[in-house]
Amino acid sequence: MKLFVGLGNPGAKYERNRHNIGFMALDRIAEDHGFSPWKSKFQGQICEGTLGGEKVLLLKPQTFMNNSGQSVGETMRFYKLTPADVTVLHDELDLAPGKARVKQGGGHAGHNGLRSIHAHIGADYARVRLGIGHPGHKDAVAGYVLRDFPKADENWLDDLMRGISDGAASLAKGDGGKFMNAVALRTAPPRSSTSPKGQEKQAKAEKQADKAPETQDNRSPLERLVDKFK
Repeated sequence: MKLFVGLGNPGAKYERNRHNIGFMALDRIAEDHGFSPWKSKFQGQICEGTLGGEKVLLLKPQTFMNNSGQSVGETMRFYKLTPADVTVLHDELDLAPGKARVKQGGGHAGHNGLRSIHAHIGADYARVRLGIGHPGHKDAVAGYVLRDFPKADENWLDDLMRGISDGAASLAKGDGGKFMNAVALRTAPPRSSTSPKGQEKQAKAEKQADKAPETQDNRSPLERLVDKFK
């Protein structure tokens, strides 16, 4: 069994905050993959389903961000899970908006939700870092993460959520590479025909097509030479 944890703050007031992007990701996975209804348990909201043949629990701690580890620890103890079974999806200031990165273990980098999880279960869990960008100065961080995503961000945010949902089965199997590919296909789809290289390739192909004969010439070289002098 795998446990996906989305980080955020409970209540309508925080629902569309940048800090709640982890909650948003789990909501999208649950909706797209037919998970059970959410229920209150382990100081959080939890639901279950299957991704790529793996049984997966989705957990949104309701303890507020700074105490997220309480809910995660309680859930893990009940289901006898280890940190290796846990993947935490959270907002990341040090990534550009719409970018995502998978990371195994490591520090909490000052993120209060991760800090709390470290305190309760240690550092050996996986993370999916979801880029929200940085306000530019550390004094502005608190206000920035607790503000709603502006309308201008809705397109990339929706693409990111779709990509996470597309790659959720790969994430459950521990295949971070395939998960990242699924996200990239939504957030940065191939645009070879509009790139300089793509345009050059397309122009060359069109030029060759223009030169190509409409019908195939099956004559031998000798027959072609004879016809040339007729």
